[in-house]
Amino acid sequence: MTFERAVALASERNEAVLAAGQIAEAAGARVARARAFFLPTLTASGTYTRRLRESTREVGGQTVVLQQFNALGANFTGRLTLFDARGFPLYKAAKLESEASRLDAVETRRQVSFEAANAFLVTLANQQVYQAAEQRLAYARQGLADAQARANAGLASTNDVTRAELEVATAEANLAAAFGQAETSRLELGFLLVEPVQGELAPPEPLLTDAARPAPALELLTQGATDRRPDILSARLRVRSLRESAKEPLARLLPSLGATAQYRLTNEAGLNGNVGDGFLTVDLTWNLFDGGLRYADRHERVANANAAELNTQASTRRVSVDIEQARVSLETARAALAQTEQAARAARKNATETGILYRQGLSTALTVADASLSLFEAEVALARNRYGLGVALLGLRAAVGLNPLGKEP
Repeated sequence: MTFERAVALASERNEAVLAAGQIAEAAGARVARARAFFLPTLTASGTYTRRLRESTREVGGQTVVLQQFNALGANFTGRLTLFDARGFPLYKAAKLESEASRLDAVETRRQVSFEAANAFLVTLANQQVYQAAEQRLAYARQGLADAQARANAGLASTNDVTRAELEVATAEANLAAAFGQAETSRLELGFLLVEPVQGELAPPEPLLTDAARPAPALELLTQGATDRRPDILSARLRVRSLRESAKEPLARLLPSLGATAQYRLTNEAGLNGNVGDGFLTVDLTWNLFDGGLRYADRHERVANANAAELNTQASTRRVSVDIEQARVSLETARAALAQTEQAARAARKNATETGILYRQGLSTALTVADASLSLFEAEVALARNRYGLGVALLGLRAAVGLNPLGKEP
């Protein structure tokens, strides 16, 4: 599995991403609900009445049925708000909230992608640690074979064999622990991808190559970062949404104007002989005093908007700090990797030379064990620092508002 494939799977299948998309859909539905405030409503109702007797009257020598045994009726009512100032800020607030929710979905996808990318690198590092543990065990077994051969030839004491056996046991324990860590990280990666991870993971060479290059200047990194970060953009939209919502209580000071039309059908014409009738009314409603509720709502919403704006300002200021910290971490990881690469080369050379010297009787079993341990520790540090450099680059990309592949989300 490649690094790019893992990022794509997480961004497409992870439940957190799908849930964020559904939340954005719900916000879009609230916009439609706010829009319905300006549209007319039409209702229809029908009735059926069964009476015990008929009611009739004699009018001009004719019998007129006022109430039949079976009475049918239908009502059609339409209602239209001609003017209500509250609908405008509420509709605009709903639209801004919907846009913010869509950005939240983008940010959730971005964060899940980074979680999967980090888990991919951690799994790779743990796999290399497992390989280093296998190498240590191979060295330990070779050392045990050399110690037994020298002891049988009378060139070394049995204590060398005992020391070599202890080294083999320690190496086996380390191998078991490394295997557990590798499998645990693989399972965690599979959870993020919503798919079991089968086979080997391909090292992300383009990512590691980019990480090895010097980081751009801080001014270049921070330029436009706040305009790329979906979380910052979403927070700004929510501040605007809260500002619009805070206008709604003041809109209650204005009267609302509405119109209602109704048409009625019946099978009981009555004395006037009409089976259908209707009316149209226009009403004006003005709430002159509501006990101060509108002003209390206004003060509460303004305070919430102010608090959200202050939090957004703090988050915006934090972006440059996050970028600088990520840049420092990247430089530190690059320096650490260079040191561990040098240490690993020296440890490999030392382990090889110590083994040769021991077989020639110029070294001790303790020295061989120490060399094997030093090599193992150097290989572990190299694996962790190599992929730790990739994790550091991912942290920088996250801070500047990019996705794990270095592109805008």
